[in-house]
Amino acid sequence: TSEVYGDPTEHPQKETYWGNTNPIGPRSCYDEGKRCAETLFFDYWRQHRLRIKVARLFNTYGPRMHPNDGRVVSNFVVRALLGQPLAIYGDGDQTSSFCYVDDVVEAVTLLMRSGDDITGPVNLGNPEEFTIAELADIVRDLTASKSPIESKPAPPDDPRRRQPDISYAKATLDWSPKTLLREGLARTIAYFDALLRTPAWKSVVGGES
Repeated sequence: TSEVYGDPTEHPQKETYWGNTNPIGPRSCYDEGKRCAETLFFDYWRQHRLRIKVARLFNTYGPRMHPNDGRVVSNFVVRALLGQPLAIYGDGDQTSSFCYVDDVVEAVTLLMRSGDDITGPVNLGNPEEFTIAELADIVRDLTASKSPIESKPAPPDDPRRRQPDISYAKATLDWSPKTLLREGLARTIAYFDALLRTPAWKSVVGGES
């Protein structure tokens, strides 16, 4: 996934960029785990000529996310619907790129059906870049929520900017995302709104009320 780039010094990130990661920090097991997986795949490809496809996904979101998965979209949407504070870590100026699940599924399907000459890695994400503060404002607007913003310290090694260069995906897969952020968020909000109205939702989201 895009975690292979760590806290990137290149922007936007191309597949040729080697990344900027801390190998011994508190989030290193996550970043380095992704990098190790790519390494092993390419070693098997070189040594055994196994067919591989390596995709680097950038912050996928949409219906059927788990409310407690810890990602920013699900956190913001669930808490906004419940009228709870939205936690922003740091100054909120850090950016990310959010790609709706339908677009990601289409891209992964195209990659899997591509010829053996295309191994990747290939960036699959939406090149539109938003700050976390902007995301919070959009979610509050779409949910008509009055949830306050709660500022918390930024965690160590948290990426400051994240945006995919998808030129390679466009050229090899003839793919680019179609779903705008507000459109995808509206569908995601509708899913979580329906979920929170079910009798079992408390056990799903940890019993919050």
